[in-house]
Amino acid sequence: MINEIVKNDLCIGCGTCAGICPQKILKIQDNKYGEYIPSEIQECNSGCGLCLEVCPFSNRENETEIGTKIYGNIEGVNYLPETGYYLDSYVGYSNEFRQSSASGGMATWLLTKLLKEGIVDYIIGPTSQKNPEKLFSFEILSDENSVKMASGSVYYPVEMSEVIQRIQEVPGRYAITGLPCFIKALRLAAQKNKKLKERIVFTIGLVCGQMKSKNYTKYIAALAGNNDLSKIQNVYYRGKSPEKPASNFYFQSTDEHGSQKKIFWSEGVSEAWLNRWFTPNACNYCDDVFAEVADVTFMDAWLPEYSKDSRGTNLVLVRSPEVLTLIQEGIKKGEINDNKISVEKVIQSQAGVLELKRKHLSYRLYLAKLKGQKVPEKRENASKAIGILKKREINLKIKMQKESKQLFLECYQNHTLDIKTFRDGMHPYINHIRQLRLLGKFVLPIRLIKKISKVEGKKK
Repeated sequence: MINEIVKNDLCIGCGTCAGICPQKILKIQDNKYGEYIPSEIQECNSGCGLCLEVCPFSNRENETEIGTKIYGNIEGVNYLPETGYYLDSYVGYSNEFRQSSASGGMATWLLTKLLKEGIVDYIIGPTSQKNPEKLFSFEILSDENSVKMASGSVYYPVEMSEVIQRIQEVPGRYAITGLPCFIKALRLAAQKNKKLKERIVFTIGLVCGQMKSKNYTKYIAALAGNNDLSKIQNVYYRGKSPEKPASNFYFQSTDEHGSQKKIFWSEGVSEAWLNRWFTPNACNYCDDVFAEVADVTFMDAWLPEYSKDSRGTNLVLVRSPEVLTLIQEGIKKGEINDNKISVEKVIQSQAGVLELKRKHLSYRLYLAKLKGQKVPEKRENASKAIGILKKREINLKIKMQKESKQLFLECYQNHTLDIKTFRDGMHPYINHIRQLRLLGKFVLPIRLIKKISKVEGKKK
């Protein structure tokens, strides 16, 4: 595991390897960049290879192969390469949880519903810890109120080693929420561990474009005006403002004295997010947008007809017949305001993420292989067949991804980030990106004119 994955910078820090290791010789710790990785606390002498078999970035089964085993024989199931398997798709929100959730509150509704109906005994998800060095961790929750308190998006590293060990120790029916790579790791682990297979009865996936390190949160908190980052007790990543569209949410931090700092997406958060600052290298080699091996996947409705509504709206992609029944019953009872929506619309809503994880991925694979770097086998083939402006943009973002991690270390001392020096260091890259985008605005009309001229020439 260490030689194959960690040393090749392909670890996403999910913790599945440590959670399932029969010898318990792996421990998850964060590295200097604020990313979780496993380390050996003693030498492995079994050579069982189980850690590699459950790693989502090792060359084992891909999401299509796993999904086929789980969902391929379900009556009425559909398949698309973008989404994987699905039974139906919905758009809407929870009447009860919409305001307190990052989006439409549908995930919180389902999780509380599973507990209330006695369908599961426990819910596993990221929970606030009020610890500046570990703001969130995966916790096992057994009451509805705890699930409600844990609602909201978390753009912070969490790992599953302890909860995976706990599932094996404590009988019960578990539902777990996670990003695509985490759910994939759990599916691989369940194939190797009977207790995990029997006890994890529902997996709830979230659409993901990229993960972020702990240092991302420190950066955004500093950008919001926090001088001493050791005093931060709580952060909220997706605050809603009635006068702004759902896409312009705010980040809010609270320190030990209750003082709060707030910054909106458009005020600098988007710059760090969209340019892949503080993004783990493993995210460069992920092709799963819709958490294809989860029983149900939730996402934001990033469509023109919904994104202007500041209250937030969910899109839901359902694969499990049991979850589908719960949603249908929830609609009838008026618990949720959901309507069917075409899967094409669902795909459209995540067009940017699909481009990033499919088209851009093929070029990133090409670059990595050109440099002799070890990369996992993916469903996309390595290719340099992409426009020159896109090539430059992808290369720039790879550089920013690396530079942001290193520059942060140089600018961070005594729990304080020298935000000006950091931003000055990243500024040349941002300027270059802006120039590329400006150039792209001119290139597109020129291409269109040439295309029209060519068509007109043929008519003559």
